[in-house]
Amino acid sequence: MYVVKKYIPVLSFAFLMLTACENDIAEVNTITSALREQLPLESGKNVEMLYSDSAIVRAKLNTPQMDRYIGKKNYMEMPKGMLVIFYNEAGKEENRLKADYGIGYDNGKGIDRMEAKRNVQVINEKGDKLETEELTWNAGTKEIFTDKFVKITTKEEVIWGEGLKANEDFSHYDILHPKGVIQIDDKEFNKETNK
Repeated sequence: MYVVKKYIPVLSFAFLMLTACENDIAEVNTITSALREQLPLESGKNVEMLYSDSAIVRAKLNTPQMDRYIGKKNYMEMPKGMLVIFYNEAGKEENRLKADYGIGYDNGKGIDRMEAKRNVQVINEKGDKLETEELTWNAGTKEIFTDKFVKITTKEEVIWGEGLKANEDFSHYDILHPKGVIQIDDKEFNKETNK
């Protein structure tokens, strides 16, 4: 009798576990779908991507880490920063963008919008340098814009203000709410843009 009493709690626990386990397939699908959107489908280290148009390389993206997500929104994230170099049709560097964080949204036909955040710098072929904390590129309008503080350093002056709209190669830009302008000489410009 003693042996039976000893195993009754163990058998009761095992019976409860077997009867309590039930998998509702809809609930499992909901959980796995939510996890799929939180975890990257692909992840890569030290990634270099080339973007081409009509067999001509137009941009090169370098990033220490890239994660690609698929879900309600498809996107690629560069949580450790990025450097993008844009080229003209002759293969000459037009401008470059550097940021501590980047995210690109895919509409199913390619990246249609990209956001650069934290310590964003854009330098065009003239040497004009844009500095801001956030910048968005829209593929449809071929524009870059921000509503954040901006500082632009050219060969002649430093301009700062709130908000910016520019064409995608940063050859023409408008500061939406200029705050000030400081004239500088060539020596100061070369020091400021590290050339």
